[in-house]
Amino acid sequence: YDMNVACSSATFGLQAAANAVENGTARAVLVVSPEICSGHLNFRDRDSHFIFGDACTAILVERDADVAEGQGFEVLGTSLVTKYSNNIRNNFGFLNRGDKEGINKPDKLFVQQGRKVFKEVSPLVAETILKQLSSLSLSPGDLKRLWLHQANLNMNQLIARKVLGRDADTKEAPVILDEYANTSSAGSIIAFHKHKDDFGAGELGVICSFGAGYSIGSVVVRRR
Repeated sequence: YDMNVACSSATFGLQAAANAVENGTARAVLVVSPEICSGHLNFRDRDSHFIFGDACTAILVERDADVAEGQGFEVLGTSLVTKYSNNIRNNFGFLNRGDKEGINKPDKLFVQQGRKVFKEVSPLVAETILKQLSSLSLSPGDLKRLWLHQANLNMNQLIARKVLGRDADTKEAPVILDEYANTSSAGSIIAFHKHKDDFGAGELGVICSFGAGYSIGSVVVRRR
């Protein structure tokens, strides 16, 4: 699969992988999320020249029977949401600027209306997570951690507050922006990778990424 859903590519890919393993079309799937973000920045645009980082992550999704006892995380459920918006886009990417029809055109670089995105995406993400938890007969209090998309600290704090009903500390909603910056779809997976080792068997968390589209991908996982 080629999951071209911007900042949600990793979690959309996780659902495709989990489905393939569950229905038997694959024994294992490697979800790779390469993000070359710096190339599409327009440093003349105040709303989009904030720091991006280039990164790549990979997650292996396997059948439960193939995973050693006590290892890994079980995918309890996935939820994907899309809602059309023109507030974040880059018109297929910066490589189109090399075409004679696109040379130096700013719409071939990353463009966003950040304030609108903040107001519109934050409640939609929280609603998505809460609906997913309810569908799994879980409550926010069952969660140990939220591994959220790493683009905006204030946005993550607001989403966590809406989900948990209170302010979250950095253990409950870890931040990796200070070290890695915004790495698009790789961000939530980096946060998961760096802040999962303290999980005991049966403890729950949510990996959630969101962004352009709008697109939201949420994955509830349980430590085996």
